[in-house]
Amino acid sequence: MRCPFCRHSDSRVVDSREVEDGQAIRRRRSCTECGRRFTTVEEAVLAVVKRSGVTEPFSREKVIRGVSRACQGRPVNDDDLALLAHKVEESIRSAGAAEIPSHEVGLAILGPLRDLDEVAYLRFASVYRSFSSVEDFEKEIADLRAAITSNDTENNT
Repeated sequence: MRCPFCRHSDSRVVDSREVEDGQAIRRRRSCTECGRRFTTVEEAVLAVVKRSGVTEPFSREKVIRGVSRACQGRPVNDDDLALLAHKVEESIRSAGAAEIPSHEVGLAILGPLRDLDEVAYLRFASVYRSFSSVEDFEKEIADLRAAITSNDTENNT
């Protein structure tokens, strides 16, 4: 790691700590040449592979932007969206892969979004799954009702 002050290529680690719930490591370093201290942050990069084959870093902000369109006019606030994006990232990272297809990101969004707001879920699912008819909506609504009934039954036992 190069010193940002004197550009010397050697430094030693003085202290290391996990940050962002263990998703990154903050290291306090000391330059062996000039003695000045600086901080670095190391995090594992999670890459999303798009349908075109292009790879880009995973972005919570992009998840929030995509889901916020489905949530327009719904009682969903920015904190709810940030929590949803966090859940999506945790879900994807728990798979243990360094690269994940964009399709898997969409699937990871559907569950938390269904729990957050059913109307927003239907809006998002209609675009994500390319609904082409009223029957597609009817089937999704029937599946949603079945899931709600199943959850209610589980919670009452």
